[in-house]
Amino acid sequence: MELLSIAAILLGFLALLLGAGVWIAVALMATGWAGMQFAAGGIPAGSVLATTVWGNSASWSLAALPLFIWMGEILFRTRLSEEMFRGFAPWLNWLPGRLMHVNVLACGVFGSVSGSSAATCATVAKIALPELKKRGYDEGLSLGSLAGAGTLGILIPPSITMVVYAVQANVSIIQVFLAGFLPGMLVMALYSGYIAIWSLANPKNTPPAEPSMSFRRRIAESLNLIPCLLLIAFVFLSLLMGWATATECAAWGVLGSLAIAWWQGALTWQSFWASVMGATRVNCMILLILAGASYMGTSMAYTGIPLALANWVNGLELSPYALIAALTVMYVVLGAALDGISMIVLTTAIVIPMVKQAGFDLVWFGIFLILVVEMAEVSPPVGFNLFVLQTMSGKDSNTVAKAALPFFFLLVLAVAIITVFPDIVMLLPRIAFPG
Repeated sequence: MELLSIAAILLGFLALLLGAGVWIAVALMATGWAGMQFAAGGIPAGSVLATTVWGNSASWSLAALPLFIWMGEILFRTRLSEEMFRGFAPWLNWLPGRLMHVNVLACGVFGSVSGSSAATCATVAKIALPELKKRGYDEGLSLGSLAGAGTLGILIPPSITMVVYAVQANVSIIQVFLAGFLPGMLVMALYSGYIAIWSLANPKNTPPAEPSMSFRRRIAESLNLIPCLLLIAFVFLSLLMGWATATECAAWGVLGSLAIAWWQGALTWQSFWASVMGATRVNCMILLILAGASYMGTSMAYTGIPLALANWVNGLELSPYALIAALTVMYVVLGAALDGISMIVLTTAIVIPMVKQAGFDLVWFGIFLILVVEMAEVSPPVGFNLFVLQTMSGKDSNTVAKAALPFFFLLVLAVAIITVFPDIVMLLPRIAFPG
């Protein structure tokens, strides 16, 4: 049977399982098992399943995953989310848009410790929406900026999605983390720039500036943010300077988050146990999906489908920009049905050979992939962040989708910028790893 027919059969089988509500991990394993039946040489599917799942799960690189998840769970149960609005607000009074920029900065800070887009969006929205509404800020811009900035949870490292991609693509977790820092700043600058321009164009919808505070009062208002910002800076610096591996940084992050929770008086036995169980549930789900994806990827390799697909794409003689445009559309469409981690583990076995063939760096491609996953999170009308905000605000889906649309296009612009100027992504990894 031709490889194209085999690929179509397996893709249809996987779609059927996912459509029937089968767990993603189980659907991936079942598709991998089916694929092994088409492999030449009568290779035993059961033996490959056992060795592949164990070999990919017993990975030292994956040890960073549960630690970063636990770090986010601990800080999620502190007063961090409550203090962010008070801490950032005094410093933003001079900017056009004023307190609206708190959405972007707060999501950036919380995203760097939670690693989850939905958690970042929901947590900051819970605090910011009532405060901004009370002060008279435009509700549409509030919703849109929260939908867009909530995606920073998976772009600004340390990010769970980055760890998953690095393991799947067999690239350095530290390099992917470092690569995400400047694009994260770029996206935050684009969001804040749009908010400032919108506010200048609509002065009647922006409340007047609040009374200025003395420098000492500003520091007092921001005092509770300092430990968390220092923890994030320490993790970044350790990665950049090569003082610790990603797994060691994750361990230090857990220790630091426990210290912050204790300092804030939020570290109780109940909160500690809730963080452990929350991290365990999320980690088990991700690892099971990764195990299924690794088996399906191995199965695809035995059938020869990825190599044939890469050769087919090479035969089309698409320019690198055309390939990136096609992949962007594909991932936005996939985002209608799948979360970011599932999108990555389902597609990397097929896409990575194509990307290599086109000459892209896999670290750069990881950041591109994170950005298009972010686009899927806010693409109307099915982005997951839109559902979160619809629930948080009580608004209908059309209102939330319309508010998020400008921020979707800003992410498209960010993808175009890093494609034309890839050094934005690769600068920090090259500084840290000059070889």
